[in-house]
Amino acid sequence: MEARVYKSTGSWYTLKTRDKQVVQGRIKGVLKLDDITSTNPLAVGDWVDIEPENELEKTVMITGIHERRNYITRVSPHRKAQHHIIASNLDQALLVATIREPRTSQGFIDRFLVSAEAYHIPAIIVFNKADVYGDKDLEKFAAWEEMYTEVGYRVLLVSAATGIGMDEVKSLLTGKTTLLSGHSGVGKSTFINSVFPAMGLRTQEVSDWSGKGLHTTTFAEMYDLPGDGSIIDTPGIRELGLVDIDRQELSHYFPEMRVRLNDCQFNNCLHMNEPGCAVKAAVADGHIHMDRYVSYCTLLDSLTK
Repeated sequence: MEARVYKSTGSWYTLKTRDKQVVQGRIKGVLKLDDITSTNPLAVGDWVDIEPENELEKTVMITGIHERRNYITRVSPHRKAQHHIIASNLDQALLVATIREPRTSQGFIDRFLVSAEAYHIPAIIVFNKADVYGDKDLEKFAAWEEMYTEVGYRVLLVSAATGIGMDEVKSLLTGKTTLLSGHSGVGKSTFINSVFPAMGLRTQEVSDWSGKGLHTTTFAEMYDLPGDGSIIDTPGIRELGLVDIDRQELSHYFPEMRVRLNDCQFNNCLHMNEPGCAVKAAVADGHIHMDRYVSYCTLLDSLTK
């Protein structure tokens, strides 16, 4: 029998079979995990093979793990040298961001987009809390909307609290498995409650003294949406580390740079000080946004490989 991982809480996993039966499972002791390089052998979104263990308590043993179509990772919070798989088998990734209360930095957005590009997962940026924005905030949104739309990303402005713009979001989620991520405090739980009111997820206000969100989600968890589709809610991630990306390939994950790489004079161009660099020429001509290039340089500097 096959099932999908909906939640992981340590050694036990909440699974849902293809006929929508919810069971609790654990990994069979003899299951070969030698090739697992992440800190978690199973991730939310994984498809697994199961066999009954205790019919009365509806527990099962996980006997096999299916090959992942894709996945997205972050640096392990406990072991910096290893990665932690956030979720797998995704159709798209949706980043919930805010202009303020709390402010999402462009650096955080770009790190998320690079991670999504690296794992071939289409990304959407949704700016939440439209109901609290003033004129300056809306100007900032308009500037970011133009910058990211030109690169090829879908950018939306919504208010999960009042429902502004949420119908379009719901249409984008239908029939797809969507990773939902963002800083703590950006309103992910309110966002989910707006999409699926029956969920009733707990929400918390942004901490007044720090300006940073308070964590409401401890583990990644998948929820089925009304009709068709599912979303995977993830713990609030303060910093999304780049995993298994070396300096040479970073520019491949900036779409506006990727289309110009073959025009650089050198194949190993890092687009910093090299002569004949098509990327730097595009920045100078205004075809690549300076803020995106600065993000690239900052990310490049953070990579040691």
